[in-house]
Amino acid sequence: MAELETRGRPVRVGSGTVVGVDAIAVSIEAVMHGDAKNAQLLGSVDRVVREAYLRVLHAFRSVGLPPPRGIPTVNFAPAELPKSGTGFDLPLALALAGAGAQVEPARLHALAAFGEVGLDGRILPARGVVPVAVAAREHGWRALITGPADAAHAAVVPGIDVLAAETLGDALRIAAAGNRSDAVVSPTHSARTAATRSPDLADIRGHETAKRALCVAAAGRHNVLLIGPPGSGKSALARRAIGLLPPAAPEEQLDILRIRSAHGDAPGGAPDGRPFRAPHHSSSAASVLGGGSCPRPGEVTLAHHGVLFLDELPEFRREALEGLRQPLEEHAISIGRAQQTVTLPADFVLIAAMNPCPCGYDGDPRQVCRCTSRERERYRRRISGPLLDRFDAIVRVPTLEPEDYERPCPPAWATPALRQHVLAAVDLARAREHGPNGRLDGEHLQHIAELDDDAKSALRRLTRVDRLTGRGRTRLLRVARTVADLAGSERIRDRHVLEAGRLRKG
Repeated sequence: MAELETRGRPVRVGSGTVVGVDAIAVSIEAVMHGDAKNAQLLGSVDRVVREAYLRVLHAFRSVGLPPPRGIPTVNFAPAELPKSGTGFDLPLALALAGAGAQVEPARLHALAAFGEVGLDGRILPARGVVPVAVAAREHGWRALITGPADAAHAAVVPGIDVLAAETLGDALRIAAAGNRSDAVVSPTHSARTAATRSPDLADIRGHETAKRALCVAAAGRHNVLLIGPPGSGKSALARRAIGLLPPAAPEEQLDILRIRSAHGDAPGGAPDGRPFRAPHHSSSAASVLGGGSCPRPGEVTLAHHGVLFLDELPEFRREALEGLRQPLEEHAISIGRAQQTVTLPADFVLIAAMNPCPCGYDGDPRQVCRCTSRERERYRRRISGPLLDRFDAIVRVPTLEPEDYERPCPPAWATPALRQHVLAAVDLARAREHGPNGRLDGEHLQHIAELDDDAKSALRRLTRVDRLTGRGRTRLLRVARTVADLAGSERIRDRHVLEAGRLRKG
């Protein structure tokens, strides 16, 4: 009787469920009863979570431990929040062990767990460990037990001890031990976002105007559209733009890793952890923008703090292209469903490429365009005016002459030299403490966009001649501010405004 009374007290273990790219803390409460006929899993859990009970029982036997005695009732709180995923396997096992008196319940206090448990007792990776670690820290849990692979990723989250366990038996021993320091994974050995070497712009001959536009884009986070015939180098230029971006700050690296973990991808990316995403033009709107019954991040979110490259821009689905307008303005995207609306981060540099016409040779002096005027007009109309207005630079990328390929690229137009100019411009923008120039709102832009008299006159002429809208004028000023930063100028001169106008006009 005393044993039943002791074991009837609820045992709690922390965990989390992923919503979008964030996680919400979840407490797994387990209690053993002697009068129940079947295990009961409560709290809006799906089929995968219900199956976890049988997986966990088999895992106990596989590691040589007796399954917890008794019939459990397990509640996943808050009960109204839908729970899904295999990450609840491990916290369920720990809660059952505590309720079955295999682990002292007090040892589970302030402890969270996350990971899939295999039938052989091994702890496997589960989607979303990094956002779960963030949620556990914010909830006040001091430690998180997970598998070795996930522990390496979660260890980048400061303020919480991440404990690695190979098997369920290891996890139970760690939970039962008072001193867990030997299982703590050091952040210095964690799997931060992998870095690969970016190709060099020196590989591309000529195209100095396009390279300059990419420098401006990297320095101020501006959007660029490259237009040219097939094989002119548009895609090669775009794929080298990632090497111009400044290093990702620690908080940006954590954001990037959190998003990839929530999506279910292994860490990876370009130098300094910045992502480069290049979805195919046949991609659905949901894969580009994000979606699903339980909204998951799309390409615009996976490109957060990095580059989103859309090749063959007019070939993308219209709903995907028009859906880009919100993240390009608000740097976030909202996905609404009947039960919830999820807002996902989407702050990226958009680089797009397209041919001038369906055959690709409109205006090319070497090739004759085979398209009719109606076909060319229909092709260009696939890009709406509002979307086109959100590009800060429109650059023509012509086919090079044969002798251009024989001339070596000057060192000044190679990635290392151009990146130094970008870093210097970024430092000037950071010193003003208003964020990247491409993200400045009207109030901050007016405060830092100091134009001399000639620059004001040039801006008025461009606004009148090019019939700029209010948004177009603001974007031109942002680019002019970045051009001035690249030149090391505190004030915006007329040459900076004129270069911004040339870039914008294409």
